[in-house]
Amino acid sequence: MGVPLLPRCLYLLNRILFAVVLPPSVKVGKGVTFAYQGLGVVVHERAVLGSNIYVGAQVVIGGRAGRHEVPVIHDGVFLGVGAKILGPVVIGAGAVVAAGAVVLSDVAPGSRVAGVPAKPIRASGK
Repeated sequence: MGVPLLPRCLYLLNRILFAVVLPPSVKVGKGVTFAYQGLGVVVHERAVLGSNIYVGAQVVIGGRAGRHEVPVIHDGVFLGVGAKILGPVVIGAGAVVAAGAVVLSDVAPGSRVAGVPAKPIRASGK
């Protein structure tokens, strides 16, 4: 049995209006916020998003060539504008991924990462 009609219609509407690729098969927790109606966001069909996540515009949560696994984003994560989460990575609860970061490896809970490829950073003043 395929995907019900309403989720398919919403998927197509979002894709046309906001350039959002968010397949109905994505597991999304409660309280997930997509900035600017998810403008330019692309999420892999098997990705898992926990609860209370902020997803900035132009974020990509996707696979990586030659890898079957896809990202798992835990609760309370902040994904800055243009962040790319690629491959079999886990973003721990409460982590912050800076704008434009490219995450290719796991991010520890509560940590902050930035850069290409993303690496842990310290908060200013600490």
